[in-house]
Amino acid sequence: MPAKLLIGRKDYLATGICFGAKTKTKDMREFVYKTKADGLTILNLKKIDERIRIAAKFLARHRNILVATRKKIAKNAAEKFGEAIGAKVFIGRFLPGTLTNPNCEYFYEADVIVITDPLSDKRALQEAVKARIPVVAICNTSNETKYVDLVIPANNKGRKSLALIFYLLAREVLKGRGEIKKDEEFKYSLEDFVGKE
Repeated sequence: MPAKLLIGRKDYLATGICFGAKTKTKDMREFVYKTKADGLTILNLKKIDERIRIAAKFLARHRNILVATRKKIAKNAAEKFGEAIGAKVFIGRFLPGTLTNPNCEYFYEADVIVITDPLSDKRALQEAVKARIPVVAICNTSNETKYVDLVIPANNKGRKSLALIFYLLAREVLKGRGEIKKDEEFKYSLEDFVGKE
């Protein structure tokens, strides 16, 4: 019997999480469910759910988690995620030396880094690779996944989609750490992660 999804199928679909781009890289092919007549790709919901679970289990084993994003639409979701699990959040331009130069005032010794797009967050990705820090990345069908250790396939261009991913990751990380036992104990709502537009 297939595992139950982390949230209802309709709730997943309402955020547009499955919408890919019109282009797809060979790296992301395995996550594509189908390509519509207009060329738009649809991501496999079961694989999205599965990857969120895997990422949450991995993140639950680490304390020094850094979230980096240049996307304004991810700001609120990333900050709430950081607040919920105690992760450091870096919004906007990623400053050189953040992960590689201990003499920088903003240096952070991360165990793992989470990025919302390997393309727009390429500076953070490059620094993580140099520092040999594992990278968890939210990737759309148009993304290359070179240097990404764990791919979460999803629409990384939508505010609600990113909010849902960070919401589920935060909840599952806390469950993985034993800080909460049931979904109902998670004190945040999806709306807290979406924020105001």
